[in-house]
Amino acid sequence: MQFEPIAIIGHSCVLPGALDPAELWEIVLHGRDMVTLAPDDAWRIEKQRILAGPGATMQDRAWSDRGGYVRGFAERFDPAGFLLPADEIKALDPVFQWTLHGVREALHSAKLTAPLPERAPPTGLILGNLSYPTAGLVQFAEATWFAAQSEAIPRPPDMSTPHARNRFSSGLPAHLAAQALNLRGDAFALDAACASSLYAIKLACDRLHDRRADVMVAGAVNRTDDLFIHIGFCALQAMSRRGESRPFAADADGLVPGEGAAFVVLKRLDDAVAAGDEILGVIRGVGLSNDGNAGGFLSPSAAGQVRAMEAAYAMAGLTPGDISLLECHATGTAVGDATEIESAAQLFHGMANVPIGSLKANLGHLITAAGAARADQGAGRAAHRHAPPLAAGGEAAGRAGKFALSPAASA
Repeated sequence: MQFEPIAIIGHSCVLPGALDPAELWEIVLHGRDMVTLAPDDAWRIEKQRILAGPGATMQDRAWSDRGGYVRGFAERFDPAGFLLPADEIKALDPVFQWTLHGVREALHSAKLTAPLPERAPPTGLILGNLSYPTAGLVQFAEATWFAAQSEAIPRPPDMSTPHARNRFSSGLPAHLAAQALNLRGDAFALDAACASSLYAIKLACDRLHDRRADVMVAGAVNRTDDLFIHIGFCALQAMSRRGESRPFAADADGLVPGEGAAFVVLKRLDDAVAAGDEILGVIRGVGLSNDGNAGGFLSPSAAGQVRAMEAAYAMAGLTPGDISLLECHATGTAVGDATEIESAAQLFHGMANVPIGSLKANLGHLITAAGAARADQGAGRAAHRHAPPLAAGGEAAGRAGKFALSPAASA
């Protein structure tokens, strides 16, 4: 199957410790671990009422309050200049603000005016977004519930009612971003869990291949209510009890959630070359293998991962021997990491010194935004022609040794 090459001509991010791609590159270059304690106001309840003791398995509690958190965004974000009132934008949940800012900055990175002028080429947006409650939605639900109660249940004195649009935190961010930035191509959101941003990139490539658009923005945002996500991952027994994000480390004990957004601007390679665009990277193939025949997202299939990689390499006209870097999903969970090493071992059998890594060692698991953040990171590596070390001491060789693969412990 032929795959017309797609150029990455712009990118942006709102991530823990990195409000732009240059800051992300510095984190990766120096191997910084941006996982921290949750901000004091993140859960809107005293933490000691939620945190459970060592060994606890209660499904309505969390045993860790650590994660990757975006900080300093409000000071960086300018709500003016969109085709929406600034006061209305300021009243929205960060899931909207991160999307608006990220798409605008990605277009600026591609040397495009944002909002786009009326005669701009057809430009679309595909946004991965976790369809779980955001903090704004939760606060709106709380305020609505208290408003319906009798005086015997008094409303907390500091409670306010958030903007009603915060109810629609799943698909509305993509719609508002298209409206605010005058994007006239397809614009919609999808939720494919951890694969969301990679599906967004794939579908954006399809729009370019079909000539339904000349420019596409693709990426994802994750700003799920932090208490919800911590309790949820603890209930699934997936959360690290130590609160450490250590992909491929022999003593890793689970994932650590992170929040953020990341975007890339895509254009057909021939058009980008003809226009003299700066090319940050080139997509030459995409492999998908989510056919529902395996156990589910908590029990990944090595065979399915091999099919996806083989499909991508076949599209690109490459073999495993051509690969010089393997950026992995690797969350730090025992089953997930072992499965990923097994699939890589099958495909790269007998090869030595294939650098592998996972951005989760730096930022935690960004869930929907994980793939787009890795694309931003990959563009930095391509520009600097350097593969920095994996953060947090993630030694992959110990686990990989039981498979016939000898990866270097680098990212």
